[in-house]
Amino acid sequence: MSQSRRPDDAAGAAGPVGWVDLVPAVAAMAVVVVASNILVGYPINDWLTWGALTYPVAFLVTDLTNRRFGPARARRVVLVGFALAVVLSIALASPRIALASGTAFLVAQTLDVQVFDRLRNRVWWLPPLVSSVLGSALDTALFFTLAFAGTGLPWIGWGLGDFAVKIAVALALLPAFRVLARGPGLAVAR
Repeated sequence: MSQSRRPDDAAGAAGPVGWVDLVPAVAAMAVVVVASNILVGYPINDWLTWGALTYPVAFLVTDLTNRRFGPARARRVVLVGFALAVVLSIALASPRIALASGTAFLVAQTLDVQVFDRLRNRVWWLPPLVSSVLGSALDTALFFTLAFAGTGLPWIGWGLGDFAVKIAVALALLPAFRVLARGPGLAVAR
């Protein structure tokens, strides 16, 4: 695949991409989001919850899907992962957390897909880093406001700590992106 052609532009060497090809990404997305929605209820301190340590992996899943299959299929993974995560989170977390998470997830991951795709042909680390930072900022602001505003909990501090961890994890996951994005038929720019 050439670096100038997006994966959605053609079927690729292995043929068309079916839902079966997206199942691992959808499953990973649902597991990460549901786990994060449960873990956000367990504070580490006044600045951080355990969910901050797991949720950034959702951006890695989105970016790897976008790199491998293109933005249209990455959006499918986001939408199906969103639906599964909301349903499971209502059952396993709380309705308010599920609604806040679903809203923040859908908006932030959609932004992540768009930003990554616009930067797709730049130096390899730029698309996942910039899209994750922007998506994380939006996700954090939406989620913590919707989930915790008016509860009396230290949600602003949790949000700031959460965002700092998301950025640190996004940086730490860059080598994993580099390795995983070099799968069969993939071209990673420079």
